[in-house]
Amino acid sequence: MRAMASAQIESSRLEAGACARIAAGEGGTVGDYIALLKPRVMSLVVFTALVGLVAAPGSMHPVLAVIALICIAVGAGASGALNMWFDADIDARMARTAGRPIPQGRIAPEEALTFGSVLAAGAVFTLGLTVSWLAAALLALTIGYYVFVYTMWLKRRTPQNIVIGGAAGAFPPMIGWAAASGAVGPESLALFLIIFVWTPPHFWALALCRSGDYARAGVPMLPVVAGADATRRQILLYSLALGPIGLLPVLTGPGGVLYGTVAALMGAVFIGLAVRLYRAGDAPASGPAARRLFGFSIVYLFVLFATLLAEQALGLAGMGV
Repeated sequence: MRAMASAQIESSRLEAGACARIAAGEGGTVGDYIALLKPRVMSLVVFTALVGLVAAPGSMHPVLAVIALICIAVGAGASGALNMWFDADIDARMARTAGRPIPQGRIAPEEALTFGSVLAAGAVFTLGLTVSWLAAALLALTIGYYVFVYTMWLKRRTPQNIVIGGAAGAFPPMIGWAAASGAVGPESLALFLIIFVWTPPHFWALALCRSGDYARAGVPMLPVVAGADATRRQILLYSLALGPIGLLPVLTGPGGVLYGTVAALMGAVFIGLAVRLYRAGDAPASGPAARRLFGFSIVYLFVLFATLLAEQALGLAGMGV
């Protein structure tokens, strides 16, 4: 009850601050609305969706492919805006997010809600009408899962929030695959699994470095609830699982020998960094080890998907060469 009352008070304060700024002629700028879309997250979503689209069997008209990617990007941005609307009270308490447009009062919460809702509906219906209703349904599922399941339900209630909620970030390659092929096969499920299993160690490494921020905001991230030792252990377990899962595209088809070699090497480095973090314990080296793993995790995902894309461009996928 106290948390709900605090959230309501914080929401009222944000709305009052935004209204005051708007009345003074200091409303949100174009840059503020772009920030609501979480462009860095959007870029990763578009990239993984592109890989799914290119790796899918069959051909797709370039114009339809561009429309599909734009819709996926807009849908991802809508999810970000709706997340910022609901989490404005949390964002205001965290140093990492306090500068966002809603906590700063540059955009009113209800404006972000309207902005995100319109973009979400527009992206889903445009994708369905022009490309594929299956892809549109998956996009709607992704937005709904991120907003209702992760943001509104899991994030404030369980330390497993990022594990279950991570599925939202794993759907984009499936959406791209469905847009190009009109189906969802084991190949796209393999891409889904890579991102799904990658998400917990990626975010928990960040959470280890930002545990004070999450504790102040009342978000039950794993380091806050279970402690740093348990978090390091879970990071290691997920990293050990990620290694072989990263090789699944070789078995299902989109990945060839080049991809398999790169995935094996990158997976070994990922596991090595996770082992180093686990062994660091509470020593001073633990912080830098967590930051290294977090930084490498971004490189890991990008390199794996970029290699898949390169194989498709070079015609090497599934050829065993």
